[in-house]
Amino acid sequence: MAAVLSPADVKRARRPASARHAAVLVGAAALVVASVVCGLALGSIWIPIADVWASLLGRSDTEAWQIVWNLRLPRVLTGLMVGGALGLSGALLQGVFRNPLADPGIIGVSSGGGIAAVAIMILFPAQIALLPAAAFIGALAASAVIYGLAWKGGASPVRLILAGVAVNSLLGAAMSALMILNSEKVQSVLPWMSGSLNGRSWPHADALLPYALAGLAAALLLIKPANLLALGDDAAKLLGVRVELYRLIIVGVAAFLAGAAISQAGMVGFVGLVVPHIVRMLVGSDYRVLMPASALGGAALVTLADTAARTLFDPIEFPVGILLALLGAPFFLYLLRKGAKR
Repeated sequence: MAAVLSPADVKRARRPASARHAAVLVGAAALVVASVVCGLALGSIWIPIADVWASLLGRSDTEAWQIVWNLRLPRVLTGLMVGGALGLSGALLQGVFRNPLADPGIIGVSSGGGIAAVAIMILFPAQIALLPAAAFIGALAASAVIYGLAWKGGASPVRLILAGVAVNSLLGAAMSALMILNSEKVQSVLPWMSGSLNGRSWPHADALLPYALAGLAAALLLIKPANLLALGDDAAKLLGVRVELYRLIIVGVAAFLAGAAISQAGMVGFVGLVVPHIVRMLVGSDYRVLMPASALGGAALVTLADTAARTLFDPIEFPVGILLALLGAPFFLYLLRKGAKR
């Protein structure tokens, strides 16, 4: 005869997982704080933490205050929002595609935003204020094309991935062609193509803030349907979820987040691949924990990588996108090898 668990037994069984989830969230938040401190203190000029704190608390005419407020703080805040948006976008895409290799940069979402942004910078430089909106529209359009190509009485995760890889290649070729045909204007676009936070200031942070907040709010509202979709299409339908509608909404929100991020930082890759996968190994697939932890982890990763890129290679400001690619590509190959063994 099967034993019947009492409510107290169920509560005790859940306690270890809850404690682990809380520990991961606290650890991710602490990592974000550490990344902010490093970003504000380290650079070509080292600023003691006490001076950083004093600069944050009050205005002064000291060199430390000028560096912290006018140079490093807006760059750090931009990095936090870019990383958080990419981490969330990757977590959503990996869940809806049920594939740990899904990432805005791999399946074509980032390329859609990228070609729109490159078109603005090369063909319509006077309309540079429209860059965030153009990047979002491009990412959303790419998502719509991918969804349309994958649709066959429904859009299965496997078909979505394959369509995304094909669209990503096509858009990458289109971006290269656009730059070749406008070679005299390419110099201003190359840092953006590499993925960089160089020169980011308060206008960049202010422009990104509303998009980041809107994307975060939308992602948090999708926690319940994302958890249900992770059970599989048949199970989700039995539970009353409109699978195709919510899959389309989740892909749209992921495109919004990716488009907002690349509009200010360029083609930063692998954040949406690496961070959600690591978080999933620590806490499982519960989106109540996975999404906030992925946002915090992405924010910390981009900020720390940017600090390392501009500190370790001084006086050269190494693009953070290249450094993240150097870190992310081996991880991607590790995932492929692990999947092949399975």
